[in-house]
Amino acid sequence: MTRKNLILLAAGGSALLLLGAFAFQHIGGLAPCKMCLWQRWPHAAAVLIGVLAIASRGPALPALGALAALATAAIGGYHTGVERGWWEGPASCTGAGNGLGGLSGTDLLSMGSPAGVVMCDEVAWQMLGLSMASWNMLASLGLVLLWILAARRN
Repeated sequence: MTRKNLILLAAGGSALLLLGAFAFQHIGGLAPCKMCLWQRWPHAAAVLIGVLAIASRGPALPALGALAALATAAIGGYHTGVERGWWEGPASCTGAGNGLGGLSGTDLLSMGSPAGVVMCDEVAWQMLGLSMASWNMLASLGLVLLWILAARRN
């Protein structure tokens, strides 16, 4: 497989994962939590890196693509651990910590506060026992391998 094809597969994989996330959100009505949104940024970076890497030579940009894919895999792994209760997540989007502790009853019942806060420590959707964060982690690790193969082909 050529370097260009590997880059297209890797960047295209990130693009498809982003499209899937947006489809779950906008078509499926499944609102993302804060950590889900964090996982999208490295995919967006990988798509941009892919566009630039096709027009260039050398291993630098594919290596950056691998780092972007590894970053989203790491966030997905961390998110998976938060969902499964292996460790605490950010207090701002989990039941841990005192993120809501400083609010009064009036604040909590206020109609002006944001509705539908999505908690990061709750699995909103799963398939074969794995959450979207877990699937993102696994798919992103596969993309890391494609980027590394592309970096090794000159």
